[in-house]
Amino acid sequence: QVQLVESGGGLVQPGGSLRLSCAASGSIFSIYAMDWNRQAPGKQRELVAGITSGRSTKYADSVKGRFTISRDYAKNTVYLQMNSLKPEDTAVYYCNARGIATSRDRFDSWGQGTQVTVSS
Repeated sequence: QVQLVESGGGLVQPGGSLRLSCAASGSIFSIYAMDWNRQAPGKQRELVAGITSGRSTKYADSVKGRFTISRDYAKNTVYLQMNSLKPEDTAVYYCNARGIATSRDRFDSWGQGTQVTVSS
């Protein structure tokens, strides 16, 4: 079983910055991708940014140039640096990890979510 624990959310003024962290633990053999997704009230969950084991990254158009995803492969941790935050970035941010467990079964795990609120 693989667990994800997110941290770093909070209240920030427009134009401010936050850094989210997500640490994966448990019966991990390898992780081939980690993503950040978000869900705003009344909206569907959407992909914000993702990073693979090959260090390939992808971003939603709405966050390109403002958000940066990075990963500490030794710690099985993924980060999301969010700059120039806008009120429309307000959402619950969820971490997702996909990989292979020590049992050699595939896993697709989600964190519990962390609230990000951008407001003056």
